Amino acid sequence: MALHSRVPGGPIEQKWDTHRFELKLVNPANKRRYHIAVVGSGLAGASAAASLAELGYQVSCFCFQDSPRRAHSIAAQGGINAAKNYQNDGDSIWRLFYDTVKGGDFRAREANVYRLAQISTAIIDQCVAQGVPFAREYGGQLANRSFGGAQVSRTFYARGQTGQQLLLGAYQALARQIGLGQVAMYPRTEMLDLVVIDGRARGIVVRDLVTGAIRSHAAHAVVLATGGYANVYFLSTNAKGCNVTATWRAYKRGAFFANPCFTQIHPTCIPAHGRHQSKLTLMSESLRNDGRIWVSRTRGDARAPDAIPETERDYYLERQYPSFGNLVPRDVASRRAKEMCDAGHSVVPGGHGVYLDFRDAIQRLGRSTIAERYGNLLEMYERITGDDPYRLPMKIYPAPHLHHGRILGGLQPDVEPRGPARHRRSEFLRPRGQPPGRVRP
Repeated sequence: MALHSRVPGGPIEQKWDTHRFELKLVNPANKRRYHIAVVGSGLAGASAAASLAELGYQVSCFCFQDSPRRAHSIAAQGGINAAKNYQNDGDSIWRLFYDTVKGGDFRAREANVYRLAQISTAIIDQCVAQGVPFAREYGGQLANRSFGGAQVSRTFYARGQTGQQLLLGAYQALARQIGLGQVAMYPRTEMLDLVVIDGRARGIVVRDLVTGAIRSHAAHAVVLATGGYANVYFLSTNAKGCNVTATWRAYKRGAFFANPCFTQIHPTCIPAHGRHQSKLTLMSESLRNDGRIWVSRTRGDARAPDAIPETERDYYLERQYPSFGNLVPRDVASRRAKEMCDAGHSVVPGGHGVYLDFRDAIQRLGRSTIAERYGNLLEMYERITGDDPYRLPMKIYPAPHLHHGRILGGLQPDVEPRGPARHRRSEFLRPRGQPPGRVRP
């Protein structure tokens, strides 16, 4: 077996520009001859389907929801980062690259992270062109706010509904291509299997969730954009429909599953409050801009938060990380919260919770400003917990949130091994030196 990263050579700032220039392009007239199947219609799937269709390819898009607007991408809240340096606080592509690699505990593939930083500004422009109503300053310029893991303000947002607005923008672009006949949309459709011919993905088998009919769809390439696998944990922030079955079926056909350990734990989720729960609710990362995280200095302190004087409060992130304070990377904030709870400082019975307090921000900025910035999030918190976050600190605890593992192709040797554990040649990667010939996902 052999896996190739396909990372281009050369200096990191030039890798992808050189690679794009050296790619063998597909003639615009030839793009009409190729058909691509996109499984999933969230932010990734809808954007991929719309972009491929606009390039001229024929696209079929499949989702098991009744509409692409029901994808779980709608649950994202805080914002999306880009190195536009609108705040003139020293941001740059290199700084975004550095912060991302460092925030990922130096485990990310650096060439990919740099490419992400490079295209970040264009992604914001594309979203604006699609009609995403990002927050704006008084003069009309797009607004930015701070986010965890960075000391500059580079996060573009739409209150606490960024995922919903991004998804609606992607859906509008997708709907336009559906209207033009470039995309065939198949809602309420579940992928049952991947069709592999000569070691390459050549289509999918699906089931209509309304009629139960089973059909197959041929394609020159297959794109899987079906979400993460956080539900391997009993309670996560993911919808229960995020069941990773499409990825599993590709794996059974011989694709390799890379980096399953890349599980992001989000530090600001509402703690579990009953055995009846099937998932947890995320509170936006943006709340750490103005909220302060603390616990009582006394172990097992059962007093109400407003009964604990300032001198007996431990703002442990500000104490341990004075440069970042409450805006440390997510994994750091999550580990510290668990450590404090394990040491007996939990503010929730059962040992799973710390405070996120807006008292000082409300005194400094006024309740109306906090409501303008985070009102829908605080309202959601009150509806779920029954506590008024303007009067009492919010209770939060880390929870499984994002997963960054991916499906990769495994290249088989000339002689296929026998037995149930054999891997077929990749439907996603081709050996070095082999001409492209066809469109690849």
